[in-house]
Parts: sequence; C-alpha cells; structure tokens
Amino acid sequence: MARVVAELGRPETPSETAARKAEASRIYRGSQTMRNLFAALIATLAVVIIIVLMVPRGDIERPSSIDVAAVAERVERDIKHPVVVPPVSDDWRVNSAKLVSGQPTQWEIIYAPGDGQGFLRVSQGIQADAGWASRELQAAKLGEVLTLDGVEWQSYTFADPSKSGNISYALSTIAGADQILVFGSSPEKLIQETAAELAPQIAELKDAAQ
Repeated sequence: MARVVAELGRPETPSETAARKAEASRIYRGSQTMRNLFAALIATLAVVIIIVLMVPRGDIERPSSIDVAAVAERVERDIKHPVVVPPVSDDWRVNSAKLVSGQPTQWEIIYAPGDGQGFLRVSQGIQADAGWASRELQAAKLGEVLTLDGVEWQSYTFADPSKSGNISYALSTIAGADQILVFGSSPEKLIQETAAELAPQIAELKDAAQ
C-alpha cells in the first residue's frame, strides 16, 4: 500500500517515493562521509601525538668546535715543523683545520667569519716551490705588493670568482722555506688584517730557515 503523505492528503506516487528514498540515501551517505572524515582526523592526531612523544627531549647538540691551536700542535709534532695559526675573533667558525698531503704538504685552515663575510682560508705550503701559489690561485691576476706589519705580500685579484672557487682576493708571501697564502671570498680588508696578524709567526719561520 502506498505511503500517505500528510502534506498532500493522498498516497505518494512512485516517483515521489523514489525521490524520497534517494534523498534519504544521500543524507545517509553524507553523514557516513562526515563520520569517516572525523575518524580519520582522530587517527591522524593520534599518530602525531605518538610521534611527538617519541622524540627525545633535551638540548639540541651543536657541532663540536675545532680547536685549531690543539690541531696545529699535533701537526707540528707529527711533521716536526712549525705551522701558522692567525689569532682571529672568537665568533669566527672554523670549518676545517688539517694537514693536506701532496706536493707540497699543506697546512690549511678554513674560517667562516660570519655576517655575510664569506670564507677565509690560510694555507701554508711546507717547503713549497716557487710555482705553488700560482697553481693554487688559478685564474688570478697579479695585483700590488703590500707591506703589512713589516711583511711584504703579493696580492692577487680575480676577474670572475665563480671560475676560481669563489675566491675574490688573495695574498701570498715567502716565510723561510715555506709559502703562506691568505685568500677567500671575504672582504679585502679582512684578508689583509688576518695576514698582518701572521707577521710574528712568519718572522719565526724565516729565522728557523736560516
């Protein structure tokens, strides 16, 4: 028997019955979808909470700093030869301090002065030959000769730092049997100041070679 629709005062037609059932089905599916979404949200939040609880607490470990003086002392004992270490600001980061094998052997320190001042490298060619600096500073153009704290330094400039390892300025000097390079992408003034700080150690290398 057809269902009587109170609003109409008569039995509903087959098309009205079909429409009513379709609407009821749509409402049911919509409610199911919302329940499923809500359940998925709860499950996601539960996973996030579990992950957060599993993360170890405590302070984040910072990369250990390099004690350049200690490394230099060990290198000097190993090679029985003095190496230079410029006195720099405490806020400079040391990226590397090591002995590099090759012809010649090199003592190398790489600094990151910070505040957008690029990088600064100090290299000491142990008993380096006359062409060592030129090989290290490829594409360099000879600049003026500077006297910094009593030491003569040959300066170098670079037309295109992107083709020379991002090196924009360099200084070189002879220190007894060795050669010293101070170079990088840091400002010229900063490189010159760092080179000047090496004057006492360069004098010692010259005295030791006599």
